[in-house]
Amino acid sequence: MKTTYQNRREQVRRKLAEEHLDALLVSYPANRFYLSGFELHDGQCNESSGHILVQKNGKDILFTDSRFYEAAKSLWNEEDIFIYSNQTEDMRKYLKDSVQGKIGFESKIVSHNFYENLSQGLELEPADGIVEELRLIKDEREIQAIKESAALNHKLFAWLPSTFKEGKSEADIALEIEMFFRKHGATENSFPPIVAINKHAARPHHIPDPDAKITENCHILIDAGARFRSYCSDQTRTFWFGEHPDSRFKSMLEQVQEAQSEAIKILKPGLPCSKAHLKAVEVFEKYGAEKAFNHSLGHGVGLDTHEEPRLSPRSSRLLQPNMIVTAEPGLYYGDYGGIRWEYMVRITEDGYEIL
Repeated sequence: MKTTYQNRREQVRRKLAEEHLDALLVSYPANRFYLSGFELHDGQCNESSGHILVQKNGKDILFTDSRFYEAAKSLWNEEDIFIYSNQTEDMRKYLKDSVQGKIGFESKIVSHNFYENLSQGLELEPADGIVEELRLIKDEREIQAIKESAALNHKLFAWLPSTFKEGKSEADIALEIEMFFRKHGATENSFPPIVAINKHAARPHHIPDPDAKITENCHILIDAGARFRSYCSDQTRTFWFGEHPDSRFKSMLEQVQEAQSEAIKILKPGLPCSKAHLKAVEVFEKYGAEKAFNHSLGHGVGLDTHEEPRLSPRSSRLLQPNMIVTAEPGLYYGDYGGIRWEYMVRITEDGYEIL
């Protein structure tokens, strides 16, 4: 495993030369983990588990505090672990003494306060996206982990409808989803489950409500994902509870599934991401429903639930083999509710594979 992380840092090193940087300070948790295997999460938004310094000269440093020393030793050469007590002050002194030249940093993740305290006497330059560009293309181990995570999601959705009954709340269902994933090998949910009944389903990121309950003849939108072997899954299904789905539900579901199917059919290397989104819009336009589709078609999935590439109307990025994306068109009406249907898809050498 160390070889994998070392190889990834070598790829960063080659990028440093292209960007005329002498080092890159990596602070975003998923990027830090991708390059080292160290701490996928920070404790909370105002804390950091540490940083990775990748240097052009080949000497890479793991900065962290004493709480993580034993964990760091299991992954990193001890002589290349720097334990700080005052984070920015101690790091600044080290960087000033050890790095001659320009240091890239991830400006989108660090706070202004962190930058102000660290930058004194150093030549810092925003260098966002270097690691994310490497993460776009998944290797075989990553693909296998994501497939296993997606398979767990399929098991969830095969089981979950059998638990539906009148009076069960959105919050009840969300708890059962979390318990199912943990009992079946996931380390955590990849995001808090979205459970939305009837009109609540018009909110793409609805928070489950303990007072919103299943009634006879209602629809239930569920968006859930597991983290398995560190990698995320993300899938949505919309169910009908009752004997006879109403005509509006059936019509919306058919439109959403047609939009998804037509968009997936064109996925292949070289396709601009925007074209996939526009294909789904084209289907909805046929039914006069395009204004009810209020988000992008999909996004990348990996160490993060939402990462590049984005299947967005604004994205000119071209799809490449072994990118993994979601295809999740939806229709949302405030007076009724919403329907979303989501698959995860791997881009292959000549097309796609639904996971």
